[in-house]
Amino acid sequence: MDSIDMFDLLKRGPASQTEEMRIELYEKVNALGIGAQGLGGLTTVLDVKISLYPTHAASKPVGMIPNCAATRHAHFVLDGSGPAYCEPPPLSSYPDVHWKPDLEKSTAVDLNKLTPAEVASWKPGQTLLLSGKMLTGRDAAHKRIADMLAKGESLPVDFKNRVIYYVGPVDPVGDEVVGPAGPTTSTRMDKFTDLMLDQAGLIAMIGKAERGPTAIEAIRKHKAAYLMAVGGSAYLVSKAIKGSRVLAFEDLGMEAIYEFDVKDMPVTVAVDAKGESVHVTGPKIWQAKIGKIPVVPA
Repeated sequence: MDSIDMFDLLKRGPASQTEEMRIELYEKVNALGIGAQGLGGLTTVLDVKISLYPTHAASKPVGMIPNCAATRHAHFVLDGSGPAYCEPPPLSSYPDVHWKPDLEKSTAVDLNKLTPAEVASWKPGQTLLLSGKMLTGRDAAHKRIADMLAKGESLPVDFKNRVIYYVGPVDPVGDEVVGPAGPTTSTRMDKFTDLMLDQAGLIAMIGKAERGPTAIEAIRKHKAAYLMAVGGSAYLVSKAIKGSRVLAFEDLGMEAIYEFDVKDMPVTVAVDAKGESVHVTGPKIWQAKIGKIPVVPA
């Protein structure tokens, strides 16, 4: 993958049709106001690359690959002389993070005493610090739960008035309580949301990124909430986990249902009990600020 050079390109101007298209796509995408993690902002993409390949004129294929801002690419050359060795970056290259919970800007929530009424009081964009016990579960666990309920079988875990975290934790190393435990993409659980809220009895979910219309409608109908954990920082999130044990579906490995005991785990209310999503309202606000796309007020 080529290095990011959009700012240099904008400074010198395009020298070809391909570069003109790169700039056009870059400006139009950023004008959407989607922003980091879809919450709205000036920058949605840092660069746009276009690769051209020969093909039949009638085909006109187009392939698009969105690339995460968290660069996960290693460049190396294999010349047949042996393995390639990549020098790891020094730890000094990473930011020295000393995060502390801010109780003045965030609301402390006791998961062990959480009620539907408290969930219904949360507002979109509100930051919370979660403490207490939560359940975990992702794709495989949700599928098995759905199959069990369809057969009329009893669930091995009581989900009534509980919060579930969409995560598959990595095994701990040394004295760790749990390994990296960042949120997984929540839309994969959208098709199970109504079932989990209605039949299982959940009152809130934690995950990464936006929820689709089906899930948002289920959240609104059951007056639940969807909370967004910080994506891309699985190791830091795991530091809020003080206890971990498997409750069910142990055969699923990292996709088993765990119970985490957390302390001041930071999350943001992404969808409230009224069905308002910050992934919808945030970009609209920034579209209006950027002013390049007409916005019709609700």
